[in-house]
Amino acid sequence: DVQLVESGGESVQAGGSLRLSCVASGATQDIGCMGWFRQVPGLEREGVAAIFSGGTRTYYADSVKGRFTISRDNGENTVYLQMNSLKPEDTAMYYCAAEFRMVRRPLGEYEYNYWGQGTQVTV
Repeated sequence: DVQLVESGGESVQAGGSLRLSCVASGATQDIGCMGWFRQVPGLEREGVAAIFSGGTRTYYADSVKGRFTISRDNGENTVYLQMNSLKPEDTAMYYCAAEFRMVRRPLGEYEYNYWGQGTQVTV
């Protein structure tokens, strides 16, 4: 089992930057893929970025490419989401997700079985 705890969300002006962190605990050595998702009330959860265990394969939603960067520190069991040039449309609850088994669609929410509680980002 894995537990995920996000942090770093806050209110920021448009054009600003934030870095979200997600610390994993439990059976972290078996985690394959980790992702960041976001959700606005009334809308479906959207995949934002994902990274595989080696840290070299990353995936981004078109809406955040060039502005967001996902990274992973396996030694610290932490995944980060650096968000630059933030826009009002980036306002959402951001969730961290993790999965042990093979993930075929890294930005698909149904690929992940482990989720954090979320951290709110307001732009």
